[in-house]
Amino acid sequence: MVHPAFSVVFAVPQLLQSTARIFPARSSLLWLRHSASCYCTANGTMKSKREMDHLERTANNFRQEVISPAKVCGFTNESETVKRLCLAVINKDFTFKAGQWLKSRQKLSMHKPASKYLKGLKDKGVDFFIPGLDVVGGFSICSSPGLLEQEGVLELAVKHTVHPPAHWIHTQCTLDSEVALRVGGDFCFDPQPGDSPVNLVLIAGGVGINPLFSILLHVADLYTSQETKGNGYKMGTVKLLYSAKNTNELLFKENILGLMNAFPGKITCDFHVTQQSLQVCEELQPYIIEGRISAKDLEKHASKDTLWYICGPPPMIESISKLLKNLGVPADCIFFEKWW
Repeated sequence: MVHPAFSVVFAVPQLLQSTARIFPARSSLLWLRHSASCYCTANGTMKSKREMDHLERTANNFRQEVISPAKVCGFTNESETVKRLCLAVINKDFTFKAGQWLKSRQKLSMHKPASKYLKGLKDKGVDFFIPGLDVVGGFSICSSPGLLEQEGVLELAVKHTVHPPAHWIHTQCTLDSEVALRVGGDFCFDPQPGDSPVNLVLIAGGVGINPLFSILLHVADLYTSQETKGNGYKMGTVKLLYSAKNTNELLFKENILGLMNAFPGKITCDFHVTQQSLQVCEELQPYIIEGRISAKDLEKHASKDTLWYICGPPPMIESISKLLKNLGVPADCIFFEKWW
């Protein structure tokens, strides 16, 4: 499938051949321990009363041992407040699954209760290490595993906030900036060839689209494999329900429209806007619904062969989960990732 082009591109093959390390293994581990135990302000003073940082919040999640150096090889503005990064990953042992920020030892099996594998995660992105910055970022991967396998790169879409890693990405990050990445975790869609076919409903709020877009791209790869090779997992249909304030804040909308055109009847999408003031462009109009996602929007997709993936602000997660429960959707068919 065709992946989106970026405004700037680095020579990835040359980078992948490099043996340079951004962080020696021992210093990486020491830095991780330090970052997990304290959150430092810009001038180095420790906050005694604070919210936990990314590493502390996710301390109980399994993580890969691999901490891979990476270089920024492309970037583009996905919206006025979101920057999309393309990162060339040096370590070839670095892998992830669609929807993950963290890689789990367990695999999702369609023949077992799904709640055994995924339930109520409060995860947020790859561990994102920036030289000279004590605070470790946590960002969801928005690209497919296939892109990493084929081209050695992955993508992140990061909203501008005052949080030091996000602020660095928007104000200091440039082409060839060096960082380090680590993955692990549980929020993913990773069906195996022998698993029973399922349909997916992906429900996103704002930048919560990131891990769900990764899943959507992975599903497109599964469709392509079925069509060209006639093997692999036989995927059902996918419905994306994506809510944002207005169309300017809908990330990846051109890519999503492209996927719907490439796989008609298999991938469909409704864009929900809650505060739209400007006229909607002609291309988007057929897919726009004014107002929040409602029970009526959900009930038409409820079936025993459907899995529901939700990512967005906690109030949205709680509201959608309650609606699904009222519709009789089994709890072990609902997976969600909450923002902090």
